[in-house]
Amino acid sequence: MKYTLIYAVVICSSLISCKETTKPKQEVAGTEVVGETNSGSIPISWVNNRVEKAKKRLDGSEAGKVVWDAMEAMGGLNKWYSNGYLSFRFNYQPLDGSVPRDTYQTIDTWSNKARHHSVTDSTAIYGWDGENAWVTSKDSTTFKYNLRFWALTPLYLAAQPLVLDGEGVNLELLPQVNYKDTLQDVVKVTFDSGTGDAPDDYYILYLDAKTHLLSALRYIVSYPGYFPDGGNNPEKIMDLVSRTTVNGINFPLKFNTYWSTEDGQPKGEPITTIELSDIEYQSQLEEGFFERPEGGMLLEGL
Repeated sequence: MKYTLIYAVVICSSLISCKETTKPKQEVAGTEVVGETNSGSIPISWVNNRVEKAKKRLDGSEAGKVVWDAMEAMGGLNKWYSNGYLSFRFNYQPLDGSVPRDTYQTIDTWSNKARHHSVTDSTAIYGWDGENAWVTSKDSTTFKYNLRFWALTPLYLAAQPLVLDGEGVNLELLPQVNYKDTLQDVVKVTFDSGTGDAPDDYYILYLDAKTHLLSALRYIVSYPGYFPDGGNNPEKIMDLVSRTTVNGINFPLKFNTYWSTEDGQPKGEPITTIELSDIEYQSQLEEGFFERPEGGMLLEGL
C-alpha cells in the first residue's frame, strides 16, 4: 500500500492513547454521527493556505473536481487538517489464516507521522517519525509483518480521498460504472516517479455519483519490500460496508476485500475483512510522541 506516498502527498495528524484492553465495539449498521468538537492545533491560516492550494490544483481537471466533491462530502480538507490528532483501531484480518494486522494507532495528519501499539500488549509499539520506521517490543515475534509498510497504510485506506491533496498525485477520470445498482464516478490515481516508496501503485476510486462518498476502492501493491525485482500483486477491490462520522469527518467502519474481476467487480468470497473502531481526536500529545523511544530499534531498508 502506498503509505510512504503520504509523506509527499498528504501530511496528517492523529493520536492513540495506550490501551491495555479493547474498547467496546462500535455498531456498524447504518451511518452514525459522533459529537462535534474542534481540537485543532494547527494555525487556521496554515490550514486555509493548504486547502486553497489543493482546491486550485484539483480544479484544474475534471477528475480533480470529482475528487474535490468527494473530499467535501467526507467532511472537507479544512476540517480534516484542523481536527487535531486522529486515533483509531485498525483490525485487518486475512480470511486465509495468514498474519493479521491489529493495532491501535495515532496519526499526525499534518506532518505525517504514526505510532501503533499492539491490541494485546500496549508496550509493543512501532512507528514512523517522518523519516524512519522504528519498533520497541519485548517479544520480537509480536509484529510479524513489514512495519515500515504498515505504519501509514491504514490511514491511506481509511481516509480516501482526503489523502490525495498533494503533489505527485495524478488523477484520471474514467467512464462511470454501475456498482451495486448505483451509478459511480470513477477516478484512477497514479503517482509521479519518486513519489514515496511505491510510485507504481495505483488506485481506482468508485465515488457515488449522488452522494460523492467512496463506495469501493480498487488497488494494487507494488511495494519494493514485497516485490524487490519489480511487479505487483493482482488487483483487489475493497467494498465499503458501513461508515460513521466523527468530528465532522466521514470514516469507513468496515471493508470487505476481494480479488477484482477484469471489469472491476468483486470476485468470489471476501479474502480480507477490515474494521475501524475507537475513532477519536485529541488536540495535544506528549513531546516526542512519534520519536523512537529509548531502547527502540531503527528499522532500515524497505
